[in-house]
Amino acid sequence: MIELNGVWKTYQVGDQPLHALKDVSLEVEDGGYLAVMGPSGSGKSTLLSILGCLDRPTQGSYRLDGDEVGSLDEPQLSEIRRWKIGFVFQSFHLVPRLEAAENVALPMVLAGIPAAERRERVAKALDAVGLAKRASHRPAELSGGECQRVAIARSMVMQPRLLLADEPTGNLDSKSGASVMELIEGMNANGLTLIVVTHDANIGRRANNVVVLRDGEIDQLVPGSELHYGLELANPREPAG
Repeated sequence: MIELNGVWKTYQVGDQPLHALKDVSLEVEDGGYLAVMGPSGSGKSTLLSILGCLDRPTQGSYRLDGDEVGSLDEPQLSEIRRWKIGFVFQSFHLVPRLEAAENVALPMVLAGIPAAERRERVAKALDAVGLAKRASHRPAELSGGECQRVAIARSMVMQPRLLLADEPTGNLDSKSGASVMELIEGMNANGLTLIVVTHDANIGRRANNVVVLRDGEIDQLVPGSELHYGLELANPREPAG
């Protein structure tokens, strides 16, 4: 499904080039589970942005389902993001004034999906994440774990084939974090391709494969069960509950 070959991402800072990614090559098969790890500044977020078609490589090739992403224009990239890729972020990114059901429905509204189908999909998505009874609650009325579940339901309502999760448990306590990981790993078990950026080596070891980045380069690329990663890079934020 995913093929990166010799990918570089370079930013110009003043008169000096800054290489956020350096010659990164990797493959993720359809239905695979990849964890991306590394210290702050190692290139994790840059890699995720490229995989999510939010940014383009400066050099090298990124093929998604056989299509060379670098050759696509912005409307084509937008269509890929809309229909093929779901995103889950550490900070949830829910709209505060919208109820949970309305937040979940938002991608479908933007895609022009009819109201009756939206209501059906929203009901199924919230039920799947265990929040059917919280559909009318706004984010301020939900716990951190519930907000992340709403975000997962929103990411899945367009029925993508690839889910990109950036520190999905970073703002959660251990119990809520374990529940969220169980949820998205269950989706992976049903055929969804899953890529998770994490500082938690325990999560990394649960993945099929782990890529560890350091200074923009691949430091390790191993099965999760063989991960040798000495640093538990804890998130400095307080858990949200």
